[in-house]
This record gives sequence, structure tokens and C-alpha cells, in this order.
Amino acid sequence: MISVLGLDLGKKRIGVAGCDGTGLIATGLTTIHRRSFQQDMLELEQIAQARQVQLLVAGLPYSMDGTLGFQAQQVQRLGRRIAIALSLPLEYVDERLTSVQAEELLRAEKRHLIRDKHLIDRKAAALILQQWLDQRRSQPTPILSSLK
Repeated sequence: MISVLGLDLGKKRIGVAGCDGTGLIATGLTTIHRRSFQQDMLELEQIAQARQVQLLVAGLPYSMDGTLGFQAQQVQRLGRRIAIALSLPLEYVDERLTSVQAEELLRAEKRHLIRDKHLIDRKAAALILQQWLDQRRSQPTPILSSLK
């Protein structure tokens, strides 16, 4: 199974999630409170190395009409920089409403959302990664050309 990190990229924080060895369940790992790109990359690099990460998956905040607005372009720019810095491939998933879903899940757990914004980012990263894992599992396995 491939080791993947899910990222919820924001201006102030980066939510980070990982998946279990089976690739079935995504779990929030941590929230990086952004300081400088270099410091942020040191933290991400440590996580990526410890987990032997082979791929990054970031949420892309499409507008409700399906277009890529300013925020999505900012996320793409940051995502590219991170992928290059970590020398890892990057894929995107539509993250519309993941922060809202994360807040609802945390509210159900009786969390204090004003104090625990970092938990929202971590949970949103887990939702992004879970969506990617679910989509990947639902796709038919490609038939190798050598079997023709």
C-alpha cells in the first residue's frame, strides 16, 4: 500500500492527516501553525520521512459553481512549492465543505471550536485524505498491458 499525507492548506495553519497501513482509514495527525515556509517544510519533512510518504493529497477549494477562484489558486501555488520542497508527487481533491463537515463532527464530539481551530484543520485534512482513499478504492484496477 502507498503511504499518503493529506493536507488542508491554509494561510495560518496546515492540517495534516495520514492513512493506516491498509489504506482504508485516514486519521488527523497534527496541525502545523505556519511561521515561515522553511520551518513549515522542516515539520512536514519530518512527518513525511517518519511515515515513508510517497504521495501528497491536498484539498482544493473549488467555488460552489465548480470554478477555481483566488483561494484555490493560492492553494495550488503553495501545494506546488511543498511538493517540490519534499520531492513528492501531489494530487488534489475537491474540498468544498470539508471544513464545515469537520466543524460538525467536532461539535458532535462537544469540542470548543473557538479554542480548537487547529482540530478543524486536522479533521479537514483527514476528510480530504479519506475522500481520496475512497475514490481510489472505487476505481477499477487497471489491467496491465502485458496481459493482452
